[in-house]
Amino acid sequence: MSARNKARKRALDVLFEADQRRLSLAEALESRIAFSGAETALPEYTIEIVRGVIESVSELDEAIAGASEGWALDRMPAVDRAILRVAAWEIFHNAEIEVAITIDEAVGLAASLSTEASASFVNGVLGTIARTGPGGHAVSAGDPVE
Repeated sequence: MSARNKARKRALDVLFEADQRRLSLAEALESRIAFSGAETALPEYTIEIVRGVIESVSELDEAIAGASEGWALDRMPAVDRAILRVAAWEIFHNAEIEVAITIDEAVGLAASLSTEASASFVNGVLGTIARTGPGGHAVSAGDPVE
């Protein structure tokens, strides 16, 4: 598993923990930074992802809700919601990573951590987000989204 894969997985853990413990994302992140327990300290990219999600959660949730026809965010499995937020942030705000790689990583996480149908659901939602971007504007692989 690459360093970015591990960082994405750790970011997913923070988002999932916040959801399950009903903490704000900022509280969950600060807790993980201060008390990593048996795990190693959070990678810088994990912190960047979580802080990015915190700063743009409304934008991300709007894009996810718009791309997941018929599925309200609160009806999605918490792990799927966290995966989608991490990947949508990366698509919109990290031009260094190709969109296809982000989607592939998210689908892999969904396949290993969530329901049987989650991988195809995550793939479809992120494919739509990648095509339409925030506000319905097309996004090309590696394009920064303002």
